Amino acid sequence: MINKRNIPLCIANIGEKEILAVTEVLQSGWLAHGPKGKEFEQVFSDFIGVKHSISMNSCTSALELAVQTLPKKGEIILPSFTWVASANSIITSGFKPVFVDIDYETNNINPSKIVEAITKDTVAIMPVHFAGLPCDMDKIIEIAEKYDLTIIEDSAETLGGEYKGAKTGSFGVGCFSFYPTKNITCGEGGMLTTNDEALAKKINALKAHGIKTSTYEREKINQPWLRAATYAGYNYRLCDILATIGLEQMKKLETMNSMRIKHAQYLNNNLNYSEIILPFEPDGYKHVYQMYTIKLDESIDRTVFLKNLRNDGVGASVHFDPPVHAQPYYRNTNFHLQITDKVSKSIVTLPMYPSLSNEDLDYIIFSIGNALKMSKV
Repeated sequence: MINKRNIPLCIANIGEKEILAVTEVLQSGWLAHGPKGKEFEQVFSDFIGVKHSISMNSCTSALELAVQTLPKKGEIILPSFTWVASANSIITSGFKPVFVDIDYETNNINPSKIVEAITKDTVAIMPVHFAGLPCDMDKIIEIAEKYDLTIIEDSAETLGGEYKGAKTGSFGVGCFSFYPTKNITCGEGGMLTTNDEALAKKINALKAHGIKTSTYEREKINQPWLRAATYAGYNYRLCDILATIGLEQMKKLETMNSMRIKHAQYLNNNLNYSEIILPFEPDGYKHVYQMYTIKLDESIDRTVFLKNLRNDGVGASVHFDPPVHAQPYYRNTNFHLQITDKVSKSIVTLPMYPSLSNEDLDYIIFSIGNALKMSKV
């Protein structure tokens, strides 16, 4: 008999180095919009392999500014199988979301469905890299180039994920999240990545009330008190307290992602149950398992399955049900997405974080076996 354990869905990997770094910032007197933010951005650019990274207070803010700076208004194609922020950023920016179906194996946007959805009003594609697995970027880039569309990568869940050796966020305008469940965390926060210098300058201004120079930059000039807005901007900035946490997290990102991959491989090798479908990783992709998701076959009642896991202390959840096109605000858009609907009704998210032990993983596997037995339709 295995003793009951308590295994939450996620635990952020925060240690003494992050605590010390925050203390140093607090003692420095420069708490916001200072040198730590710039340092964080440079480290992030070097990691992704882009010229510019722009720190923000959330991934949603990054998505909004990526959309708002498109050359003209119109339709943006994206999957419905995503967190609602992807679509919200389109609506709140005055654009129209067009939802398309996903691929059953990868849970990512289906490129063939993108082509079917393109109209004269289409201005961009927003691929959402799901759970740590990049989208099929060769096909998406080919479509974007053919139809002169911008690519806005929602990479909130896939920091460090790679497609044919290139990291997500390097194929178009990348948008990342630092929420506590993500591959790194600042508590809250986001980052936008781009190789377009003009776009970077504009977004840097828009995130800071429309003023082109930051407080830190103005301190280096003769009259630092002069501030003038060039655009009607926002306050989407990331403070130095959070940026310094991000810096410490970046130092151990590769190690943390390696642990996620190791845990996923252990689960893949030991979840030998015919009622579930394991995560899929195509050749040439690097999956960094921000989430570890399985699909249940029709013989299992998912609600009963989840309740049994939770009763066992295994913090399982679901991402994403309902998909965006089925949520109250978007329901009248009348999209029919067969694979999205199928996946959203069968998917289960299991605990995944670097500090999981083999004993934790064994307990998850054991509990899944029990839950399957008690969840037969």
